[in-house]
Amino acid sequence: MVDADQTFVIVGGGLAGAKAAETLRSEGFTGRVILIGDERDHPYERPPLSKGYLLGKEERDSVFVHEPGWYAQADVELHLGQTVVAIDREAKSVRLGDGAVIHYDKLLLVTGAEPRRLDVPGTDLAGVHHLRRLAHADRLRHVLASLGRDNGHLVIAGAGWIGLEIAAAAREYGAEVTVVEAEQTPLHAVLGPEVGQMFADLHAEHGVRFHFGARLTEIAGQDGMVLAARTDDGEEHPAHDVLAAIGAAPRTALAESAGLDLVDRAEGGGIAVDASLRTSDPDIYAAGDVAAVRHPLFGTSLRVEHWANALNGGPAAARAMLGQDVSYDRVPYFFSDQYDVGLEYSGWAPPGTYDQVVVRGDTGKREFIAFWLRDGQVLAGMNVNVWDVTDPIQQLIRKGVRPDPDALADPSTPLASLLG
Repeated sequence: MVDADQTFVIVGGGLAGAKAAETLRSEGFTGRVILIGDERDHPYERPPLSKGYLLGKEERDSVFVHEPGWYAQADVELHLGQTVVAIDREAKSVRLGDGAVIHYDKLLLVTGAEPRRLDVPGTDLAGVHHLRRLAHADRLRHVLASLGRDNGHLVIAGAGWIGLEIAAAAREYGAEVTVVEAEQTPLHAVLGPEVGQMFADLHAEHGVRFHFGARLTEIAGQDGMVLAARTDDGEEHPAHDVLAAIGAAPRTALAESAGLDLVDRAEGGGIAVDASLRTSDPDIYAAGDVAAVRHPLFGTSLRVEHWANALNGGPAAARAMLGQDVSYDRVPYFFSDQYDVGLEYSGWAPPGTYDQVVVRGDTGKREFIAFWLRDGQVLAGMNVNVWDVTDPIQQLIRKGVRPDPDALADPSTPLASLLG
């Protein structure tokens, strides 16, 4: 039983932290719950920042995890706009930027990730943007609307999910868009070249210009304003604004200074946790974007930067903090919406881990499911404008099924029938 006099501290005010606090209360914890976030906004969900909210289709209040009054009702102590600057593991306390010291019995780190910065001249210009926080989305909405009105140009560095979703939003606003990407296809690190080309075609049909095999080397400007973006192959692209969408880095500095075990950056980085989301300190846990979980299903440390991981990881960590038997073995999952294309991806199959891609459906109509296989085993699946198939796709992955490739590619063969 957890003592009612105990204090559980959550460092990080995003979705994972808010859902962890909610779970502690719903599981009957009666001690103190303290949630510390370095933003002044209440905890919110990030997908709308590059989707519905960015497009002006969702209201600002819709992004918040809970109504503001929920925290007081649930007796969750909020410290917003506060930064934790140190963890004292021996004293079991955290120190805030204002000097306050808070004791903990259990500590959860959900510090998330931060956008990687362009390391080129010109990044200090007013028209250079990132998208990670609600304040970034607030600003970017106005930028895209202005570009659309004035036939302005947006250059996006990076053709990952964030870069492509913002490209789609910018085109819907009417802005001119150029995407600069070092690989030869979009989403190469996730989908590989076989399926990535479909996204290049989709965006090209909507007027997006791609410049593949190149990197930004300079953002040129005058009087503090962006004028152009230059690439390492000598090209110059007109630009009024530039968005850096070159990935995110886990915010591990706090954990590192406290001496917690980390995963090597070459392997994705993050705070090393076991399947119960416990760090190398038995009283400290980590979840969400910052946690590299020793995944029971994939047999490796996985750090997943997607909404579902925060949604499910926060509650899993909360239950582990309460002493429950937890094995966080969820199949990684994410979704994206771009123009009239909606998709869901389940699994883990970065380039180099698979040897075959099987497609069922019509890629031309963009109604299909793609499967990534290794030695016949399904590692990942992505359904594009095909719905209600996530569960059987995840079951194929979880069970390590090796289905007949022809049956897997045949839309008339129910996926459930391949589970064995």
